[in-house]
Amino acid sequence: MDAGQSGGMKTVDMLRHPSAFVPMAMSFSALLFVTLHLIIYGVTRESDEGTAAHLWQLLMAAQVPVIGYFLIKWLPQAPRPALVILAGQIVAALAAVAPVYFLHL
Repeated sequence: MDAGQSGGMKTVDMLRHPSAFVPMAMSFSALLFVTLHLIIYGVTRESDEGTAAHLWQLLMAAQVPVIGYFLIKWLPQAPRPALVILAGQIVAALAAVAPVYFLHL
């Protein structure tokens, strides 16, 4: 059996399912909002969180149930590809969290 295959399902094939790619897209969208906010306004301290902060929070929180569904559905059927995609989802989420954490936004 090939390294990208488990139970007949390849990682690339699994990535075609929304529960696999939607959390990564949400993380990259959240990162885009933060990046655009930093480009336009710079690193500023606001008394009230702006729209970008609220959208970031919603995108990051909304992906948790999607990832949970992905794990419940795919981990028992194809563990290796599911774990590879989970690692990608985690990396994408960490990429979105990094500027907020390091810049104390």
